[in-house]
Parts: sequence; structure tokens; C-alpha cells
Amino acid sequence: QVRLVESGGGSVDTGGSLRLSCKVIGYTYRTSCMGWFRQPPGEEREGVAVIETGSGKTDYADSAKDRFTISYDKDKPTLSLQMNNLRTNDTATYYCVVKFGICPNAAPATLRNIHVWGQGVQVTVSS
Repeated sequence: QVRLVESGGGSVDTGGSLRLSCKVIGYTYRTSCMGWFRQPPGEEREGVAVIETGSGKTDYADSAKDRFTISYDKDKPTLSLQMNNLRTNDTATYYCVVKFGICPNAAPATLRNIHVWGQGVQVTVSS
């Protein structure tokens, strides 16, 4: 059974940086689509970034491009999200996710039927 344990959330000022980590426990699949979702207060959950563990291919929501970087260290194994130049509208609860198999086209927007969710970490960006 795969479990995801997140860490690294917190509070920063606009323009600051945070790095989220997600320890992947019990994972034995060759290829998965791993990623980060977020849910701002009072809004729906949205995909932020994905990485396909077999190919290393990454993709980002428009809001995250050029500011966020997703990575996966298969030896640890840990999924990470480096977030730079944070904005107040990045404030949200961030969730690490795993979907077994390859990432769908146009992910993360099209990523559905997620198999495993992390517990979520809070990111707060203040002006």
C-alpha cells in the first residue's frame, strides 16, 4: 500500500520561496504520474505540476510555469516542488498525489482517477 507523507509547508512573504517534499512509502510501480494539487480557500482543487517517473517528463499549470519546479528522486524516494516568486494567490493547501501509469495528455489539468493522496500541507503567502 502506497502512502504519501508531505512536509515543507509554511508562511512566506510575496516573492519568497518554499520547497515542498513528499515521501513516497511502499511504492513499487515502474511508472506513475506523480504531482501536486492545491486547493485555495473556498475554491476547487486544481492541478499544479506533474512528473512521469518513467520518462522524467514534467508539465505545469500556467500559473506555475517559470516559478515552480517539480522533481522526483527515485532513490529516496521523494517528490518535491520548489516554489519561487510566490504570490498571494498561491496560498492554498497543497497535496501530493500519485496515479499509477503514465500521465495523461495535457496534465495536470486532465489528471483524474488519482490513486493516492497525501494529507496536505498549508502554504500561506502574505503581501
